[in-house]
Amino acid sequence: MSRLRPWLIAARPATLWASVAPVLVGSGLAWGQGVFRADGFAVALVSAVLINIGANFANDASDARRGADGAARIGPTRAVASGLISPRRMWAGVAVVFALASAGGIYLALIAGWPVLVIGAACLLAAVGYTGGPFPYGYRAMGEAAVFVFFGLAGTVGSRFVHDGTAPLAAWLLAIPVGMLVSAILVANNVRDLDTDRAAGKRTLAVLLGRRGARWLFAGLVWGAFAALAVEAAAGRVPRLTALGLLAVPLTIPVVLTVNRETAGPVLIRALQATARLNLLAGALIAVGAAL
Repeated sequence: MSRLRPWLIAARPATLWASVAPVLVGSGLAWGQGVFRADGFAVALVSAVLINIGANFANDASDARRGADGAARIGPTRAVASGLISPRRMWAGVAVVFALASAGGIYLALIAGWPVLVIGAACLLAAVGYTGGPFPYGYRAMGEAAVFVFFGLAGTVGSRFVHDGTAPLAAWLLAIPVGMLVSAILVANNVRDLDTDRAAGKRTLAVLLGRRGARWLFAGLVWGAFAALAVEAAAGRVPRLTALGLLAVPLTIPVVLTVNRETAGPVLIRALQATARLNLLAGALIAVGAAL
């Protein structure tokens, strides 16, 4: 266990729900439309989580190299910066995890078609490029937009696509609230790290907006996600029972208030974890509604 613990830390398990919720929603919609495939669901779920883990590994290594995870940073231990895992071993871990995810992608392409490979390749490149490569977009205030695209749109629509090779409008519409909630997880993270990111030259959207603006952004994403879902369901553009996701709304109040009022690292860490759980609960409820 002592050997596995650094890798578990680097995987950031509390945030992995971000990759689960889109798969639940896309697959729930497939069930409701009578095209659900158990193998497609299982492989898509495992592959999505593996890509998320690989992205976290790559982010750990890249941030350490750029000095963004220094001693002043508030938050969970970063494996490379703290010396628990060497950069070389971390990148080897990225390669292994991405190879496993790619194997899953190949299987999904065999049952659903070549677009799965395009989506998968784009997700892998985005995962590495978030804080690595020649243009680390996470350092240029583009992280939230990328998360919306890859965890929201690609994750939800792609998870629906693997069942029968189609991407109905309902999948695209449901991807909007899913993507907004996943983006809120990143905003909560960046609000916590705002001061140290600014000092390290990491220009996240929170750094550009300032603490007040980032807090408004967080609240807008969280409440905007449920507003979008309510409008879509009321208009009949998505299965009406997906409005079950609105049952998670009461949980938004304490987390939004915490992010709006608090600056202490431990408290904001719990708020980030609560946002991830909110995303999972809302995704599960939407998936159940879509399936029914």
